[in-house]
Amino acid sequence: MAEKLFSTADRAIITEAIRNAEKETSGEIQVHIESHCKGEVLDRAAQVFEKLKMHKTKYRNAVLFYLAAEDHKFAILGDAGINQVVPENFWENIKEEMLVHFKSRDFTEGLRKGIEMSGQQLQQHFPYDQKGDINELPNDISFQ
Repeated sequence: MAEKLFSTADRAIITEAIRNAEKETSGEIQVHIESHCKGEVLDRAAQVFEKLKMHKTKYRNAVLFYLAAEDHKFAILGDAGINQVVPENFWENIKEEMLVHFKSRDFTEGLRKGIEMSGQQLQQHFPYDQKGDINELPNDISFQ
């Protein structure tokens, strides 16, 4: 059901935002969308984070954007490496920006903007390593 909320064009915009955000960083970004959240949103995001093996990146600098579309819940979860270096309230500021778009049901733009903002911090703290940086996680949206 969650897959139906995003057209092929919407998915392309989101995956392109991920690619663009990751161009200048060793950081990794993933988006997971499902219809309903099973339990507390941060707990569910942590389960998805682990299921997607996001905690296994070299620098522990992965970021998950979790969205339970039907339940109107979302979370941003950063791994230990990124959480140690981003400013206080960083994730909350991104969530507030995304919420502006989500309230008007523009989920694609909300995700694109959040990904862009995260990518800027990842670039600052985890610059791209030309000597061997690889894309550790897929850029495709995962659905459940």
